[in-house]
Amino acid sequence: MAQCVQSVQEFVQDSFVPMVAVLCSEEAERVTRKNNLNFAELLRPFCRLTSEGHMRDPNNQVQVVKNLRIFVNNVVTSPNRPPTALSHAQSKILNEVVLSCQPQEGVVNNVVTAGDYDLNFSATTPWFETYRENFLQSMPASDHEFLNHYLACLLVVSSTEAVPVEQFLKLSQEQHRIQHSGEYTNPKWFIPNTLKYYVLLHDMSEGDEQRADAVYEDMKQRYGSQGCYLLKMNTRSFSAEGDEQIPDPWSQYLQRNILHTQVRTANNISAAEVDNGVSGSLESHPLQLDITSSSGSLHTLGAVKTELKKGARDPESLAGGAGSHGACLTLNDHDHIRQFIQEFTFRGLLPHIEKNIRQLNDQVKTLILKMYPPEAPELQIRKMADLCFLVQHYELAYSCYHTAKKDFLSDQAMLYAAGALEMAAVSAFLQAGAPRPYPAHYMDTAIQTYRDVCKNMVLAERCVLLNAEILKSQGKYSDAATLLIKMTSEDSDLRSALLLEQAAHCFINMRNPMVRKFAFHMILAGHRFSKAGQRRHALRCYCQAMQVYKERSWSLAEDHINFTIGRQSFTLRQPEKAVIAFRQILTNDSRQTATQQSAFLREYLYVYKSAIEGNEVSLPQLPLPCIHCSATRVYFGHERRLAEGEKQAATHVSLDQEYDQDSADMWCHLEEQLVAAANRGIVPVNFQPTQCCLNSQTDNQRHPLAVVEEPIIVEVTFRNPLKVSLALSNLSLLWRFTADDAPPSKEKMTNELAITNEEILALGMTQKDDIVTTEVIQEFQMGPEETKMARLRLLPHRTGQLNVVGVVYNLAASSSGEMAANTEGNQTFDVMVVHGKQDLMIQGPRLNQTKEDKMTVRHGHDQRLNFIVTSPMPLMEIFFLQFPTALLCGEIRKAYVEFCNVSSVALCGLRVVSTHPDFFSFGSQATTPLTPVSPTSAENNSAYKTLATPPQSGSAAFEMLVSAEDFSQPSGVIDIPIDGSTLQPGESTQLPLWLRGPDQEGVHEINFLFYYESTGKGNKISHRVLRHTVFICASRSLSVQASACRSCVPPHHSLGDKGGGGTLIFIDVENINMVRYTAFSLCLPASPPDCKLTSRERAKLCFRATRCKPQKATSDAIKKYTFTDLNLGNERIISSSTPCGDFFFRGCQTSESQRLDAPSSRTSCSSKSQSCVSTEDRSSDITNIVRKCNELDLNIIVIWKAYVVEDNKQLILEGQLHVALQTIGKEASSLTPREEAQEMVLLKFKSQLPPPVILPSAELSQLVKTSLHYPETYTHPFVQDSLCVVPVTLTLSNCSLAQVDVIIDLRHKGTSPETLEVHSSFTWVGQTQYKLQLKPQEVLCLTLQACFLQAGVYNLNTPRVFAKPAEQGAMCETSQQTASPSLIFINNA
Repeated sequence: MAQCVQSVQEFVQDSFVPMVAVLCSEEAERVTRKNNLNFAELLRPFCRLTSEGHMRDPNNQVQVVKNLRIFVNNVVTSPNRPPTALSHAQSKILNEVVLSCQPQEGVVNNVVTAGDYDLNFSATTPWFETYRENFLQSMPASDHEFLNHYLACLLVVSSTEAVPVEQFLKLSQEQHRIQHSGEYTNPKWFIPNTLKYYVLLHDMSEGDEQRADAVYEDMKQRYGSQGCYLLKMNTRSFSAEGDEQIPDPWSQYLQRNILHTQVRTANNISAAEVDNGVSGSLESHPLQLDITSSSGSLHTLGAVKTELKKGARDPESLAGGAGSHGACLTLNDHDHIRQFIQEFTFRGLLPHIEKNIRQLNDQVKTLILKMYPPEAPELQIRKMADLCFLVQHYELAYSCYHTAKKDFLSDQAMLYAAGALEMAAVSAFLQAGAPRPYPAHYMDTAIQTYRDVCKNMVLAERCVLLNAEILKSQGKYSDAATLLIKMTSEDSDLRSALLLEQAAHCFINMRNPMVRKFAFHMILAGHRFSKAGQRRHALRCYCQAMQVYKERSWSLAEDHINFTIGRQSFTLRQPEKAVIAFRQILTNDSRQTATQQSAFLREYLYVYKSAIEGNEVSLPQLPLPCIHCSATRVYFGHERRLAEGEKQAATHVSLDQEYDQDSADMWCHLEEQLVAAANRGIVPVNFQPTQCCLNSQTDNQRHPLAVVEEPIIVEVTFRNPLKVSLALSNLSLLWRFTADDAPPSKEKMTNELAITNEEILALGMTQKDDIVTTEVIQEFQMGPEETKMARLRLLPHRTGQLNVVGVVYNLAASSSGEMAANTEGNQTFDVMVVHGKQDLMIQGPRLNQTKEDKMTVRHGHDQRLNFIVTSPMPLMEIFFLQFPTALLCGEIRKAYVEFCNVSSVALCGLRVVSTHPDFFSFGSQATTPLTPVSPTSAENNSAYKTLATPPQSGSAAFEMLVSAEDFSQPSGVIDIPIDGSTLQPGESTQLPLWLRGPDQEGVHEINFLFYYESTGKGNKISHRVLRHTVFICASRSLSVQASACRSCVPPHHSLGDKGGGGTLIFIDVENINMVRYTAFSLCLPASPPDCKLTSRERAKLCFRATRCKPQKATSDAIKKYTFTDLNLGNERIISSSTPCGDFFFRGCQTSESQRLDAPSSRTSCSSKSQSCVSTEDRSSDITNIVRKCNELDLNIIVIWKAYVVEDNKQLILEGQLHVALQTIGKEASSLTPREEAQEMVLLKFKSQLPPPVILPSAELSQLVKTSLHYPETYTHPFVQDSLCVVPVTLTLSNCSLAQVDVIIDLRHKGTSPETLEVHSSFTWVGQTQYKLQLKPQEVLCLTLQACFLQAGVYNLNTPRVFAKPAEQGAMCETSQQTASPSLIFINNA
């Protein structure tokens, strides 16, 4: 149970106190009325004795009476029998008592921690204590017990009476008639000889004090000094009321005790009419404080209830105003009253009780009657026990109760037995020192007997209240909770609610708190409170239980609690709390059915609309639908235009695209290249990449820049958590705008100067479009549990700062045809629509940079909804014409690009950069194509520049020096060649664009980023960009593989005067296209002019490349490329012009960027041509020596045509493939080699020294080139001379740029039978081993002699040549590569 102000001993003692009746004369009542009190009320604050009393028991033992309290009350007669249950009037008054006692606002509640629960609730329940006190006071007196019977009667007469003694006699007779006439069952009297105590009331402000003293002396002679008292009061006059502040001890008692009087009065309404004598005698005993008529008059229940409500809600009015009680009393008068009570108790009441205990003790011993008349011994024992209990003689009381209990049980008098058991248990508990344990089973038996046998719920409830409090004091909370729960029933909702609440407190106060049981019984208590009309207490119980069920996955229970809280709050005129509760039902992930959720929604809409009525200044917050603020996206600019006929618009950025961080980094890198190219190769420090679309993954720490007269699209993500549809209408954005011309001030003043559209929307007015045009979505339907995006547009017309603060809309249930039930249960056919808003509050990313950020939770700023609107900027749109989606690998295609300036500002500085710079070209500045812009003949629709030339020899080639700067820029950024470099407003231009299919098959994503600036300077936006992404499907075409090897012809035998020797180039061409009816034509210099390859066919071509003329290796030629073209029939393709040269140089740049460690090439050659190698300084490094001797800088361009049949039309496609030969003997291919997965390497834990650098033997074996010169046939007469000696010349050529040590060994090393047979008939004669040193690029000839023994065919290529650099002394010589077999025919003459 909850904590109480009183201890359990004080509570039990105050539940059973001696009852004293009061009968006053009219004059005495008038005297007390001066203080706005009747006599009984005057005494109540002083009825608790502060000193100890003493009395002797029948064994003559002194018993000490401590802290005794008596109850003084006016006599109210009633002929009714005591009921077994509370009357309707009593129940109503108790209901009002509980209703009037509410928890105080602002009081700090207790926090109970149980497991992971932190419960905040009040540990005390004053409404329960008030109910319990009033319930015990309103209990009717019963025949089976005497605790509520009057022990004494105070007869009060004023000293101003003419003959006070006669008034005392009348009052004494009246008391005797009420007790002994038998006309009234109430009030009940303890013993026949009731103590009469005579009180003479003297008004010090009116009466004669000497006369009062004389009357008092006469009274002492008549009634004895112990039976009367002179009470002097009203010392203070009304005129001195404001001079001194006298405390008011009556206020705290009147509100409680008047209810007890009113209950008794209400119960007597239906009683038989009291005779005139009784009525007349009771008229001097008022029951209401504000009644000026006779105090004994009986009021109707309505008057009682009205006065009770008045007192419950207005304590000051009940009390008659602050400080109005006891207005004529001084502190000395208070002491007089207190002394009077003490004298009456100690000298009158306690001796009277002591005497009756002795008499009863003697009667019990002598009487042996078995019936239960008033003189029955069992009743005398019970009466004696009650007297002992009232004067705190609990040991004797327990003994008497125990004796009476046995007698009652033997006689089967169950009501009497239950009463004896109850009081025996209480007496045992209150005994000092606890000589015996508390007999809880006595209480259980008594409760069961009261409830089940006697059907007396009033006595059963009293027994439960006492027993539960005792069990709680002993820490037996579980037993107390069980007892309280058993007492709940359907006959009294208020009692059940209070007991269930106390049971819940028992569960939470246990040693191991049972939190869920606490919450469950709180809900039960709230339900019963609601049925009893106690809505405030019901709301409190549900709110306390909500702490347990909230966010614990008890969704259905949580919905029920929230719904009940919402209804109770709305009924109690707390619409704000009701809205919050209903909001929780709708926004949480509910498991309710669609029908139930629809009812919740209708209820919420009704409550919400009622709560916001009259609030037209600001828009209220709506809970539905849920908004994912972090998922809000913002797009700046117009939405992407769709294709117009053959025109394909640039893709740019749209809200339909998914954000990818890698893609964003790629676009940022491209933009950095463009900005650097526009700023002389330097990226500005304040550079920020352009972000056309903002989301949760972009950098939103800075205010985004918008452009005036360009739309801003805000995509808001709505989620409907319900299983019913929602209908939104008039959906638009809320914004706040601050103009640039506003004076600089603090943030508060800036907010005051800001312009917003919220007030206009709150008043239902039409928005003005002079500052910002706001788009309104008329209808926005959301299905059950649907997540849907709404794109809302703003069009700013002025520069300044524009902040989007939220969205505003009308909310209604989608199913408008159904009837909606409101909170009061009425039904309406109107569609419930509420108008409100939701704020867009985006939380920034969590900061995690500093130590403080890591220790606490801090979030940065997210400025994606706070725009800065800048001055007008140029806006460009780009369209592509005849742009393909599929190409063959290396295919050349011509398209067109159209640039349109759709703004009112001129643009300039048009540039473009791409992730695939080798894919496109706008053409070079030095050359222009000869083909017309709009060709009509398919045969002449060639992308290459051709010249008509007469037929020449196949070996003739045309050379041309070309600068790479004419075709490309080192940064990769391409300036777009538009006329005048400026595009005026509304102007458009069209440029040709050459495309080349990627070298590798598959689908390729190619990104373009176009850059342009405004002609005006000083704008906040320095430039603008436009994105375009295309996907090209590349199909197979040709596979070209090339290799180079040194020619065996000696340098001095090379053709022409080119000098330096030649190189053989082998080209292997294969048609790898799998499409049928496709042929590739490769132009060859010899007859036939064409070589057609169908699918999977292959051709092998051989060319000889020679060095460029030495005179061309000038300083100018170093920076230029030499292109050589062969004449192909009657026309010649100029490979150094657009587009062939463009794509060649693009391919070179791409390969160089991918191969950063390779040296940049200075020269190149076209198809069937040779490059001019630049001369470098000689190096002593062995690696460079070896590399340079095998280095070859030769690029081959293979141009092809494909005849494709498509839609019954033959198309001629053109293309070119590039092959770069860089090393002699190493094969190169036009196809990019695929990367193979590397093998897994075992993990090594021990560090190992790196192996020494060993140069590959393949490179060292090409230091020296060898060749043999001899006659192909030789005739010798072997008959005449058996030895045939043939002279052979061995030519050695040093291919490196360093001195080389050479060793020549002519001896045969073969051991196989075949070689032995050959060697036995052929050998070298003369010197068989030479050691020579060759200078850089030196050519040396040695004359050798070969000796043959017989005729035949012999291979002379058997000399072994070893070489090494001369400066590498520690290195061993490496065997050099030999040429192909050198055969000689020896004939016999």
